[in-house]
Amino acid sequence: MTSPAEGRARSANWNLPNAITIVRILLAPVFFWMLLADDGQGGPLRWAATALFVIAIATDGIDGHIARSRGLVTDLGKILDPIADKLLTSGALICLSILGEVPWWVTGLIVLREVGITVWRFVELGRGNVVPASSGGKLKTVVQAVAISFALAPLPVLLGEWMAWVNAALIAAALVLTVWSGILYIRDAVRLARTRGEA
Repeated sequence: MTSPAEGRARSANWNLPNAITIVRILLAPVFFWMLLADDGQGGPLRWAATALFVIAIATDGIDGHIARSRGLVTDLGKILDPIADKLLTSGALICLSILGEVPWWVTGLIVLREVGITVWRFVELGRGNVVPASSGGKLKTVVQAVAISFALAPLPVLLGEWMAWVNAALIAAALVLTVWSGILYIRDAVRLARTRGEA
């Protein structure tokens, strides 16, 4: 039988920020299909995929702001939000690599870092420890979103091949920040493990 407290917790999970996050997760497969169906041609589907990614990734800041400002932060939101973010960014990079537009080793390093750190944060959440995003992690997320948005938009076709160099520089910056912030999280994990060992 469900207790009143459990019932309230379930009701609290059904709020606007979590609904936005769920919609973001549901939009991811549509975005992937659009991107791959265009097959690197830079047609209407590619532009639609780019717009969908920009809108979806922008909702991350929106649902987070709503949750914090209205006191709607929930455990479900803490789980779903990073899943939605990683699904969009990692999926976009994988699709771009399938299309031959981003090297597989770059995608591999970024996805490995994202999955590894996310799994660690979930493990810590299960232990009752919330690992907040570091300043480096937040900067990484912003640069990733910008880099992927530019890589998705077929701007070289419109503005010239020099945009390909801009895209490459942005992806390189995203890679460096991703690895750097990952190292910072590993450092924090080691410190946390040592603290537990000393306790």
